[in-house]
Amino acid sequence: MAEKTTLRKEFTKGLLVENPVLRLVLGTCPTLAISTSMTNSIGMGISAMIVLVCSNIAISMLRRVIPSKVRIPAYIVVIASFVTIVQMLVKAFVPALDSALGVYLPLIVVNCIILGRAEAFAGKNSVAASAVDGIGMGIGFTAALLCMATIREFFGNGTLFSGADSLLNLFGITSFTGIEIFSRLPESLHIEPILILILAPGGFFTFGLLMAVSNKIAEGKGKPKAELRGCDSCPMSGSCSLIARDEAGDCAEKQPAQATANTTGGDA
Repeated sequence: MAEKTTLRKEFTKGLLVENPVLRLVLGTCPTLAISTSMTNSIGMGISAMIVLVCSNIAISMLRRVIPSKVRIPAYIVVIASFVTIVQMLVKAFVPALDSALGVYLPLIVVNCIILGRAEAFAGKNSVAASAVDGIGMGIGFTAALLCMATIREFFGNGTLFSGADSLLNLFGITSFTGIEIFSRLPESLHIEPILILILAPGGFFTFGLLMAVSNKIAEGKGKPKAELRGCDSCPMSGSCSLIARDEAGDCAEKQPAQATANTTGGDA
């Protein structure tokens, strides 16, 4: 019973309380770039979730085998392997989606959400918990993308699920290509799309709006606000601090040796 409660908690935390985009402020680059279309957002979210779940499981299984000093390169190799598999499958079965996502699909390799969960959770917990964490975080990421895309596509383009046939082709459905909303309104109710919402400024505006809403909901649950705190908010900050400390120690050891060599050379 206790294990089921723990797994339920690991699953639900990624939906809102620790939403990777709106609460942890991770993976914002693909979020802002892809969220102009609901179809692209669903495709990116599912792709990232598959990589997240598979890499979490693999890293959790190998956590006692991977040496601590090389765990980050090892994590990246594992993540890159699954990203390559997902990209090849998308190219083969959903080529239109692959073209729409462009470079952001292979860039899942360096997505902070994937690497952050590997370092902060999968490398320290069981396979079952890591899989559930990946599913919860993946759904949370997809939900954040979809919320942003709904606002931006509806008000910025006057459509919903534009280009949905690129995904529905997998199920043999080619007739549904999206919902035209503004163009079907009568002339008396004609509305012009707010084009800035599908541009970069509109992405930042929508992102800030959703963060404010998620902060308000989190406050009601007694959780702290999500704030941009530089490196302190990154799950990799601990590893970076250790690397910086080791480099500082190496420099301190090298400086006396160089000073001694210079003095010896001068006397000669």
